[in-house]
Amino acid sequence: MAIENKNRRKIVELYMKNVHGKRPDTKNFNQRHDGKQGHWLEDAMGSKRDADNKPDLFGYELKNHTRQKVTFGDWSPNYWIFTDHDYGITRDDFLKIFGKPNKKKNNRLSWSGEPIPNIRGTNSFGVKITIYKNNDIAFVYSHSKDQRSNKSSLVPKKMQVENLIIAKWKGSGKNSLMEKVEKKFNVKGWAKCSQNKDGIYNSICFGDPIPFETWINHVKTGEIYYDSGMYKGNSRNYCQWRANNTFWNARITDRYPE
Repeated sequence: MAIENKNRRKIVELYMKNVHGKRPDTKNFNQRHDGKQGHWLEDAMGSKRDADNKPDLFGYELKNHTRQKVTFGDWSPNYWIFTDHDYGITRDDFLKIFGKPNKKKNNRLSWSGEPIPNIRGTNSFGVKITIYKNNDIAFVYSHSKDQRSNKSSLVPKKMQVENLIIAKWKGSGKNSLMEKVEKKFNVKGWAKCSQNKDGIYNSICFGDPIPFETWINHVKTGEIYYDSGMYKGNSRNYCQWRANNTFWNARITDRYPE
């Protein structure tokens, strides 16, 4: 196959040699880890597992097959209200105030699912997404819009106010969303390996670079969204920014084998 882009050609050659036609062999990985197939793919493609927020391979960000959604990155807010000494609450307090008990996990508190706002407006927990002119993104709480019957006993008096920022991401500058998106997705572009219904890899596709301006515009439409997995008992906050497969599939420019 003739591929003019030399970096893309290297990736396709690695894929065809080490991945195509194979089913991930994950027996040597932690079976409780949801990302074990992704780790197998990274090893097969020679991609390093690290947290430096740079493209995985030859300037391309590598993504694995998923059933529904693909992650841009685990990007924590620059500000959490539970680290703000003015409010004097802990992370566990935050989960109690803004989270929800998970009945399937012995009522373990989590900040995921229903408590997380989307771009369409204020949710039943009184939280909405605000995107400012400088592209900062904030999750904002308003006590009057909190529909929970026990909100007055859950929320401390000092926080029973309107337009209280509980989490915020910088839109530009150091450690901002712009920096993270540009470094990871706006170099050469991205590549995604796909599997058939039997779990066998059958193609690798490529998409163009994604600049921050494009990324933030799709946050505003809701196509890119925040998907939190924070829960009590685990110190990791799981701050995932994601988009459904329809978003990625619409941006495929090339697929191999053709």
